[in-house]
Amino acid sequence: MVMETAVREAGRDFIRDIIAADLEAGRVTSVVTRFPPEPNGYLHIGHAKSICLNFGVAQEFGGRCHLRFDDTNPAKEEQEYIDAIERDVRWLGFDWGEHLHHASDYFGQLYEWAEDLIRQGKAYVDDQSQDEIRGNRGTLTEPGRDSPWRNRSVEENLDLFRRMRAGEFPNGARVLRAKIDMSSGNINFRDPVLYRIIHARHPRTGDSWCIYPSYDFAHGQSDAIEYITHSICTLEFEDHRPLYDWFIAQLPVPSHPHQYEFARLNLTYTVLSKRVLTELVRRGLVESWDDPRMPTIAGLRRRGVPPEAIRDFVRKVGVAKANSIVDVAMFDHAVRDYLNRNAPRRMAVLRPLKVVIENYPGSAEELEAINNPEDPSAGTRRVPFSREIFIEQEDFMENPPKKFFRLAPGREVRLRYAYFIKCHAVVKNAAGEVVELRCTYDPETRGGNAPDGRKVQATLHWVSAAHAPEAEIRLYNPLFLRPDPGAGGDFTQDLNPESLVVLPGCRVEPQLAHDDHDGAFQFERQGYFCRDSASKGLVFNRTVGLRDSK
Repeated sequence: MVMETAVREAGRDFIRDIIAADLEAGRVTSVVTRFPPEPNGYLHIGHAKSICLNFGVAQEFGGRCHLRFDDTNPAKEEQEYIDAIERDVRWLGFDWGEHLHHASDYFGQLYEWAEDLIRQGKAYVDDQSQDEIRGNRGTLTEPGRDSPWRNRSVEENLDLFRRMRAGEFPNGARVLRAKIDMSSGNINFRDPVLYRIIHARHPRTGDSWCIYPSYDFAHGQSDAIEYITHSICTLEFEDHRPLYDWFIAQLPVPSHPHQYEFARLNLTYTVLSKRVLTELVRRGLVESWDDPRMPTIAGLRRRGVPPEAIRDFVRKVGVAKANSIVDVAMFDHAVRDYLNRNAPRRMAVLRPLKVVIENYPGSAEELEAINNPEDPSAGTRRVPFSREIFIEQEDFMENPPKKFFRLAPGREVRLRYAYFIKCHAVVKNAAGEVVELRCTYDPETRGGNAPDGRKVQATLHWVSAAHAPEAEIRLYNPLFLRPDPGAGGDFTQDLNPESLVVLPGCRVEPQLAHDDHDGAFQFERQGYFCRDSASKGLVFNRTVGLRDSK
């Protein structure tokens, strides 16, 4: 019953079908999955799909999911990345409990199993350089060529491998390779590298090791040690699955996990290559890994994207076997849909234009404003209103075209939650730019409705000039101009020069200066914005617009 309910609630996909069938047939008695990131960068939205899938199916079927760091390359790994990954997984709403693991936990066992392969005559030490190994591997249409050292004796291979372990040789001098089939149609079977020499300090094991296992050798055996039942990974590892199974079959592992592949997430206008993201940070093309323009989970969090919206987006994308590209507008829609239902409303003027209401009495008053029309339980708030207010510059035109319905000389509009006002004079500076409007208001229209039933064609947002603090607002746009960044060969040529537009001197509702809400707000008529967590003072980042700009 638990199994059937889990599948029905989650929605069917081939991974969940496999798990359900395995449980029903008794091939497994409980579900154990894992999320195995490399700590050589920050997680991105593509990883979120894998996180939600691995942790999600474990939860749905009453099992558990391990967080295991694939920390097999100390030259690129940092504690910063380890901390960031743990933070991001938790922020997305998942917890591994006591099952935090590292490939480095198993270095001793992996080394013993490597020696076991040597004793079986199924592994050998190769003195070829990396370029020579690559050159002799062959192509899809041509078989590879045997290494000159492929037929070393077991005794010689054990001696050399132990000397590699002892640190006698420099980086790149030798590798340990599996001895499988240099003519295999699957290039991954052409004597893959099992260990390479890397003299670098490891974040966890320090200088205890100077040889490190390859991903292919460490991954399946780590799954087996942890009794993983369903090793779920992205489609690019499909050709590696026979090798995964080969190692499991050759070694005395405690369990026999199975690997299943699903299509990775690809988004338009977005780069999800960790290599490219690292280059963006390294070259200063973005501020940092958590720059709100980055597709990293840290960047999305700083931009105000809620974890619930990410989980909902991943659910809607679904789990498939075939690669495809998802329009980034679908992601924006998921964010917008969640925030529309949950984000508190506030008023902010991005490009202020001063309005003086000449017949308004000298004292200010407080008006009632709705916090969220989608959620009556969110209640209301009080906003100050006074003789001088700010509206958006774009909400006024001195000589408006026919279909412009906002404020203009002689025209009446509604101020949100406040009054009807009518413009009767325009003040300009020496350059002829409009800097101030002179208006009158109708005190009978308090709350935004006229007792005589007259209508206006526009409602404007505003803030009280005397009460509204200044703020900096950052408008984030797509980092790339084309839907397939880098398709021309150089991703930097596709960077959007207007991916960040900074607006100083904005004016915001005074409650925003001390609001303890840590998510995004809807700035009425503007979009969704959040406080920038990395800045002091009032700085807001645009999360997403009110509608699809594309």
